[in-house]
Amino acid sequence: MSKKKKLAVIVAVILMVVLDYLIFTGYQVSVSEQSVEVHVTLTSDQAQTLQIYYLESEDGADAEYSESMSVTAAYTEENTEQEMIFSVPADVTALRFDLGEASAVTVISGMKIVYKDAEIELSPENLSEVKDSNDIENISFGSDIQIESLSGDPYLIWNADAWNITQIVEEQNMVRNVLIRVVLCAGLDFVFIILLCFSGILGSIPRELIENRKLIFSLAKNDFKTKFAGSYLGIFWAFVQPIVTVVLYWFVFEKGLKAGGINTREGITVPFVLWLIAGLVPWFFFQDSLNGGANALIEYNYLVKKVVFKISILPVIKVISSLFVHVFFVAFMLVMYVIMGFGIHLPYIQIIYYSFCVFALSLGLSYLTSSIAVFFRDLTQVINIILQVGTWLTPIMWNFDGIGLPSALRFVFELNPMFYVVQGYRSALIDMDWFWNMPVMSCYFWGFVVVCFVIGSVVFRRLQVHFADVL
Repeated sequence: MSKKKKLAVIVAVILMVVLDYLIFTGYQVSVSEQSVEVHVTLTSDQAQTLQIYYLESEDGADAEYSESMSVTAAYTEENTEQEMIFSVPADVTALRFDLGEASAVTVISGMKIVYKDAEIELSPENLSEVKDSNDIENISFGSDIQIESLSGDPYLIWNADAWNITQIVEEQNMVRNVLIRVVLCAGLDFVFIILLCFSGILGSIPRELIENRKLIFSLAKNDFKTKFAGSYLGIFWAFVQPIVTVVLYWFVFEKGLKAGGINTREGITVPFVLWLIAGLVPWFFFQDSLNGGANALIEYNYLVKKVVFKISILPVIKVISSLFVHVFFVAFMLVMYVIMGFGIHLPYIQIIYYSFCVFALSLGLSYLTSSIAVFFRDLTQVINIILQVGTWLTPIMWNFDGIGLPSALRFVFELNPMFYVVQGYRSALIDMDWFWNMPVMSCYFWGFVVVCFVIGSVVFRRLQVHFADVL
């Protein structure tokens, strides 16, 4: 092994150890992403719907209670003790318990906060400090709380800071944190080992791409233009179909399925068209790049047969060609956000990062699919079917957090690498959040990309000598 390779190995090992240390000491489950259950045991002489409003730690001092930050439960049998369960964020700072609109006598005999195996019993003494009341005729505290309320909007407000919910969440997730750290470190080490073992192949293709960058860009522009050569409106058609698709999906889900699509839009805090386009723009890029990349060698078969031509640049040509349309739609999307009053904010710059994520993922898959498609032409049809299914399996037209999927099923959906990109676009544009706040998903995504690129590069190099014969 040469001195240069030894130095590269040493640097890689040091970097791997440093990243393992940072992950193992820095990762923990975000409390803001967890939820706890408020269990209220009560008896009332009226059957009605009870509601809990909540404020979170990120809300300012002047924050107001709203319907979007509330949960309800139905009390169904009069004069019968019933346990009501309300799910609220773990970082809750204040709760408002609405007793219903009808005049009623309500007895709260038990109240507790539940998170996994931990419970916080809340005795009447804990709730004796009434922060606010309205339309309450009489309230008494003893072994339980008895409230005589008038019709209107009676409610109680209490402070949740003293419950130490954050501490309980951290304690309950201690083992999970350790396991996730171990898995992350093991996955990261695996990726580093792959990079070291296949450094020759992995280095050769990027080197060829860099050396032929001018030719790649020139061929990519030509590829983009020739797609629509001969049509009267030319490249105008490259932008028409995606725009029509956005409008069609918006109309179907916002207007045509307005009643039936409530669950798919649950929790969306911005106009549905903005939420929708934030998911469709990266998906269009991925779809166009993968379709083009899979057909790269077949379409440019006359270049594959040239001995002196570097055919390893062909897949990236198709991906860059798709990038031109993507840049237009990113600009179109940002204009829509500005027109609808959301302005331009610093987290929007992450669109560049997430676009690069799609670029890297598409390129890795393109090397694999393009080399296989030469020998198995039906692969392009298989890819089209997979992309059609993927449009619905990826939360593009439906809100992943709003339909209450079981944790096991959520995990399966999160294995889709485009899940990370689509959620990232929305996180940057709508939630104003940064990608480093998703360390687990980020590590998984880039690990997936590296593995795809390694497999694609190895298969491409092994089959390369047979391309000209088959084509």
